Amino acid sequence: MTTLAGKVLFITGASRGIGKAIALRAARDGAAIVIAAKTEVPDPRLPGTIHSAADELRAAGGQALAVATDIRDELQVDAAVQAALDTFGAIDILVNNASAISLTNTVDTPLRRFDLMHGVNARGTFLCTQRCLPALRRSSNPHVLNISPPLNMNPKWFKNHVPYTMAKYGMSMCVLGMAPELAEFGIAVNALWPRTAIATAAVANLLGGDAMLRRCRKPEIMADAAHAILVRDAKTHTGRFFIDEDVLREAGKVDLRDYAVDPSCTELVPDFFLD
Repeated sequence: MTTLAGKVLFITGASRGIGKAIALRAARDGAAIVIAAKTEVPDPRLPGTIHSAADELRAAGGQALAVATDIRDELQVDAAVQAALDTFGAIDILVNNASAISLTNTVDTPLRRFDLMHGVNARGTFLCTQRCLPALRRSSNPHVLNISPPLNMNPKWFKNHVPYTMAKYGMSMCVLGMAPELAEFGIAVNALWPRTAIATAAVANLLGGDAMLRRCRKPEIMADAAHAILVRDAKTHTGRFFIDEDVLREAGKVDLRDYAVDPSCTELVPDFFLD
């Protein structure tokens, strides 16, 4: 299989950034996408809403359903899953993309921020996967893809922002455990992470603004890598912690310069969790 045509994707946090890029790539194949995200009203600090994203997906050739969803709320997740089934009749692919970040240490992390990160990243990923399972089991090639890093126990990835690392690794531990658990149902569970920082609102707001963005890659590299994973046979490609550029090189794309925000920039910023 080389296309996602006819597939139904449930993507959390798909109103902007990496989630929307993955959705757009699938839409160009003719897939149907459920946008499960919170932003309904434009925010000057953050581009895009679930409705503007849905319009873009339809313009790209796909079908779209925008469902306002806080993935910390099980009733809202249940409603979003039911809306997906009522509208499209299936869920073939779940992309757990939604994530909360605060690069703060133990002393400087308010408990509400700790709870937000764990509620969105770890609990939200677990909840969405759990609730999508009945539909995924009915799919002919079901995939769960978490946008989360390899589990790297180097203390340097913990010491400056242990709450965020714990929460993000919660998503990765879902891959570690769910891949063998769900293999009997033929459901692939994998993770995908970028080699370099990706130009998103989070990077601009938290990690250095425009100067940092020039040293990033575009979200499209993650979208193309995700696509390359999601068209694979779920029964034989599971339990992997993929890195975007490795996936693309394996698929035959060696020159990655067109993914750079600024192609003249020779020193890209490496992403977290990769030594």
